[in-house]
Amino acid sequence: MNILVVRNDKLGDFITALPTLYVLKHHNPSNRIIALVAPLNRTLAESCDFIDEVIVDSGDDILELAFKIKQAQIDASITLFSNTRVALAQWIARIPLRIAPATKIAQIFYNRRITQRRSEVKMAEFEYNLELTKALFSDISLDFPKPLLHFEGAEKAYSEFCAEYGVTKPVVAFHPGFGGSSDANWTFKEYIELVRIAEAESNIDVVMTFGPDEEKLYNEAKNALGGSRVVLYRSVGSVVDFAKLLSSFKLFISTSTGTYHLASAVGCETFTFFADTRFASALRWKSIGEVQHHFMIPLNPQGRTEMFERVKKELKNRLSLLS
Repeated sequence: MNILVVRNDKLGDFITALPTLYVLKHHNPSNRIIALVAPLNRTLAESCDFIDEVIVDSGDDILELAFKIKQAQIDASITLFSNTRVALAQWIARIPLRIAPATKIAQIFYNRRITQRRSEVKMAEFEYNLELTKALFSDISLDFPKPLLHFEGAEKAYSEFCAEYGVTKPVVAFHPGFGGSSDANWTFKEYIELVRIAEAESNIDVVMTFGPDEEKLYNEAKNALGGSRVVLYRSVGSVVDFAKLLSSFKLFISTSTGTYHLASAVGCETFTFFADTRFASALRWKSIGEVQHHFMIPLNPQGRTEMFERVKKELKNRLSLLS
């Protein structure tokens, strides 16, 4: 069976779809799994051995997207997050079975609509995604390995990174940026305070990571940390290149954004900050990895200050165990 799985939004959202893709492939290895993804997720999707084909949604008009889908000769589709454009494209492509959550006006273009009410947050996003596979295979196992992602050449990539930046100890990494994909975060000054706590541990190396479009934040860090032993690393390669490094880091500290999901998916322990709202919480957006530490940042100033003190205390405790 040729099965299309649609998750064509941001990095973190796509990573929540990976367990779905995995269980569909392992339910019956003869299933051909096709992923419809956004351009930024192409390399990651193509690196997964449980994905057989990748269709990139480059923002084409509906007819062009429908043509791409039709060429793949899809028997059934599971749309994990829908909008009218992708729903109509699948209808035009005449996919026989089209499964999606029963939300928004887009649901009229699907012929198997599943009521989930994700706004009630009864489970995590990746768990809602997995549940949709039962509409196709009622006996499917929803189990998946942790970590889910493994990459050839990861050890070599980490070795080269260590040689270039003089890293000789276990790495604790901070990622202060978030590109607007998170509802809560600490200020840059607060991140620097957390970095200083880690820097005081002599048996670890501290790295701050920055995306290719975070030059301003990178320069701020250079000015704030000049003369320190903190490594400032700009990720200018592909998502897979960065994932290879993350798989060798011991702890990754960030807000709830795509890099957090990536770190967790490759098996790195995470310290992650979420908004103190139900929809943006860890309950909804926890990642697919195993060892995760979640902190909800309150909206009120006093609660925020108290939470930051708790984060500092727990970070010190965790670092003492790593070093």
